[in-house]
Amino acid sequence: MQNFRTYQLAKVLYLETRKLRLRGAVRDQLERAALSIATNLAEGSGKIGEKDRRRFYSMAFCSVREVQAITLILENQELGQQIDKIAASCHCLLRAVQPS
Repeated sequence: MQNFRTYQLAKVLYLETRKLRLRGAVRDQLERAALSIATNLAEGSGKIGEKDRRRFYSMAFCSVREVQAITLILENQELGQQIDKIAASCHCLLRAVQPS
């Protein structure tokens, strides 16, 4: 996982979300979605078949979109820049495992 750049970016994002001073449902939703990005990337990277790998990378990308929506609502530009980098990286991962 050390050399998996997208996972490392997702891990940093998750740790950053834990530092935010948010309350209740927004905090919970943001942390769960950020954690989901990292865990789905990790699980996908362990899959042998491209179809399985794509499925997990797709779930990670959906969580990316969820975090993007929350950061837009919160108007958190710093977090928004981080998640945009992860979105671009996830998009590249998905393109790399396109179905034939």
